[in-house]
Amino acid sequence: MATGKTGIVLEGGGMRGMYTCGILDVLMEKHIYVDGMVGVSAGIAFGCNYKSHQAGRALRYNVRFARDKRYSGLMSLLKTGNYYNAHFAYKLVPTHYDVFDYNVFDSSPMECYAVCFDVNTGEGVYQRLTHVNDDFFEWIRASASMPVVAQPVEVGGRFLLDGGLADSIPLEFMMSKGYDRNIVILTREEGYRKTAEHGMWLMKHLLRKYPKVIEALKSRPAHYNKQLQVVREQERKGNAFVFRPMKPLDVSRTTHDAAEMNRVYQQGREEALQRLDELKKFLANEQAPTPTPSTDEQP
Repeated sequence: MATGKTGIVLEGGGMRGMYTCGILDVLMEKHIYVDGMVGVSAGIAFGCNYKSHQAGRALRYNVRFARDKRYSGLMSLLKTGNYYNAHFAYKLVPTHYDVFDYNVFDSSPMECYAVCFDVNTGEGVYQRLTHVNDDFFEWIRASASMPVVAQPVEVGGRFLLDGGLADSIPLEFMMSKGYDRNIVILTREEGYRKTAEHGMWLMKHLLRKYPKVIEALKSRPAHYNKQLQVVREQERKGNAFVFRPMKPLDVSRTTHDAAEMNRVYQQGREEALQRLDELKKFLANEQAPTPTPSTDEQP
């Protein structure tokens, strides 16, 4: 049964997420909000600012601390096991350096979910974030903790890693929650197909304590490519409005180059503004968006 609820689905991708930030900032500036959101990895790490109505925040602090060794880098990885320093990035930044608006987030009626991966069971964990409390940023950190460059995060009685291992594009999750129409923001261009992870042999060695993670990495390409088909089908039916980079973002997941962050962010802004009227029609249910030809489709 149709519920009339509209959601937003945010893929991860490290600093490819600056593209997502550009789109979300345009939505906020135009006062476009939806009923619920789900984010994976960088999708929720940056997307939480959409619920707190803080346009520009994600770009601002990433540029400010791009080359700050307290924030991220090999030194943090060697000292703590986490490329992004847990204490600085998830404790000090949101409470001291670029304050996250707890009050707006808590008072917003928008449902908000973070996707994580349980390293012991191999299951996806979909945590609803309702209030900013002691565990709030730990759930976000867990969702964004990439294998090898981050340690599992213990929160909610589980040990968790990057949500992309379980559900890279959680459109079906939102549909199961009654969101009939969804904005989907992908960080890969039209026609992208995921292939096997590079250096899988090394990952098997480094992650030998976590066989469920290795299994997830092996099966991720097939699962991800099937999800692209689901997105395309929902787009064809007029149930999904999909943002895909119109050209490859070509940026490292962990870049420290502020100019590159700005470039990817501006691409997101430009594409959001270019398609703004189309998006408004979709949200008003006036007409279904017309999908562009896709090489993802199967014969």
